[in-house]
Parts: sequence; structure tokens; C-alpha cells
Amino acid sequence: MGKSGFNLKGLLSNKNTVTILAVVLGVVFLYIAYNMRVKQAIEPKSVPVANQDIIANQAITSDMIEYVEVTNSFVTKSPNLITSSNQLIGKKIAPGNSIPEHGFFFTDQIVSSDDNFDPTIANIPDGYTLFELKVDLASTYGNSIYPGNYIDLYLKAYDNGLLIYGKFIESIEVLDVRDSVGRHVFDGGKSSGTPSVLLFAVPDEMHLLLNKAKLLSGIEMYPVPRNSSYSENPSATVIKSEYLKNYVLSKSAVIPNE
Repeated sequence: MGKSGFNLKGLLSNKNTVTILAVVLGVVFLYIAYNMRVKQAIEPKSVPVANQDIIANQAITSDMIEYVEVTNSFVTKSPNLITSSNQLIGKKIAPGNSIPEHGFFFTDQIVSSDDNFDPTIANIPDGYTLFELKVDLASTYGNSIYPGNYIDLYLKAYDNGLLIYGKFIESIEVLDVRDSVGRHVFDGGKSSGTPSVLLFAVPDEMHLLLNKAKLLSGIEMYPVPRNSSYSENPSATVIKSEYLKNYVLSKSAVIPNE
């Protein structure tokens, strides 16, 4: 090839030329890789969300699910995110959880339909029985009674026109607060509903006494919260008033042992 021809071998033997080519190729490669990663990150992906509120222990069906598009980066940053309805249908919401309308599903919120584990009931110690006390927003002091709090239980009644009111039971741990359809009012420490019942466990013999008081017409029981140190250093759960105990017993018959 003549002097005027293109000398590729000579060009490649020039160190400056090789360096420039390497830099150019490196920039091109980085540009392509960057664009691929950006495209992959922002490329939409369809994931299931709830099209209605779904409560704890409720079975999930296909008509409860719709799909929305999110970015791949959102999916990557949410390893527990459920991305297919096949992971949901036929299962149910785990106890203590709920999915709001338009909320995403996560693996730790879903359990098998055969899993009936409820930690509130499962953790009751031997010799104790679960008790349910009806409450409302006012009697819980504006939803200020939380699971884990220790409360006192006061009793109110009228006898021959005279008001009876006093501390009935002292130091009861609140196991759960639920609304009128059984949903946990507090999820993640935040209020998500209107309280309807308090759940707590008491010794078996006390459970019988409390149920008599609850079933008797004209007797009402009210939870009274205490300060944080009371819950941090709880005393034993005890009947505080023998007078109130005997008053309840006097209004009910004793079933003889069989």
C-alpha cells in the first residue's frame, strides 16, 4: 500500500492512539451499560395490590386483587414484596396484620389458609383464661390503652338507689385491642381503628367472677389506665375489693359440683 494509504498497523502501534481508542471504547461501554441499567430500573412491572381493605385471618380471593405498575427498582428494594397473585390466592392475612385498600402485599403478612395461629391466644399461660371486655373510644380514653399496658378494672352498679363504684381488679395486662370486626386496632404501634374490645387473660377463678359481673344486668366495668412506670413494674393481678366480689357473687347462684 502506498504512502497515502491507511496504515492501521502503524496507527495501532502509536501509544497515544491506542490510549485514546481505549478511553473512547470505555466511555461507549459505560454509556451503554448505564442506559441499560437506567432502562431496567425504570421499566414498569405489574404487581398485585388490594382493591379493598382485607383484615386479619381473612382468606384472599382473586376478586380482592388488582395490579398496578411500579418500577423495577422498587421491586428490587422491597425483597419481601409479593409480585404474583399466585402467591396470594387461597392464603390469608396473618393475625395482627391487615392490608388497606391499594396496599401492597408482603410475604410476612401472608400465611397458609391452614395456619390458625393467633399469638394473643397462643401465649396465654396455663391456669389463665382469655377475657373480652367491651369498650369504646370514650372508655379507652380516646384510644389511649395499648397492648402491653397494665390497667385496673373498676366496677359500677346501683343497689337500692345507691351508687356502688370502686376498684375491682388491679394490675391486668392488656393483650390486644380489637375493633368491632376483630381487626387489631394497633398495627406497628399506630392506631388504625376504633376500639371495641380489650383482650386480657386472668386466672381461671377470676375469669368466672368477671364473666358473672359482665353478664349481670346493671353492672358495668371500666378499664382505668395508669402511668408508664405502672406497666413497666407490674404487680400481680389481684381482686382488690372483697366487697365488690361478694356483691357480684350475691347476685348469682352457685352451681354445685357434679
